[in-house]
Amino acid sequence: MKGMGYIALALLLTSCHVVRVSMDYEKETDFSNYSTYNYYNDLETGLSELDEKRLIKLLDVVMLNEGILLSEEPDFFINIQSRSFQTSRNNTVGVGVGGTGRNVGGGLSIGIPVGKPSLALEIQFDFVDSQKDALFWQAISKCSFNENSTPIEREQKLGEIVEKVLSKYPPKSKR
Repeated sequence: MKGMGYIALALLLTSCHVVRVSMDYEKETDFSNYSTYNYYNDLETGLSELDEKRLIKLLDVVMLNEGILLSEEPDFFINIQSRSFQTSRNNTVGVGVGGTGRNVGGGLSIGIPVGKPSLALEIQFDFVDSQKDALFWQAISKCSFNENSTPIEREQKLGEIVEKVLSKYPPKSKR
């Protein structure tokens, strides 16, 4: 029984750090036409300079592993935008007062927020055809983010985001 408690606690702690990714793309796109990429010259990610360097380095590694090469004359450009925001508190404690008797009832309940709001990070990845100047693939990731984390923890979190985002590129055909 004690083991179940530890498992539940571990699931609770890890579930708060899940990276969620939503993806969209132009359905007529032939993704085999895109074998080289680069970033926009005026890329403003919204991340700190160090986090931006980490993210780009991680993207370059994963893209290379996928056989997509960094090029001065790319097939597509990558644009990255991010924003951080506070998530609402999900936990509350209820306090209630009530009474019954002789078919009369009443009650009062108040929800008191517990804990502080957490910081979340949303990063949007846009893949834009360099010849047509048209967006053909987009992914948006959302996850919790600790602004006081160490550089190693930041790199691990960004690596998790990049892996999850690029696991959805190119989209699998549903034919």
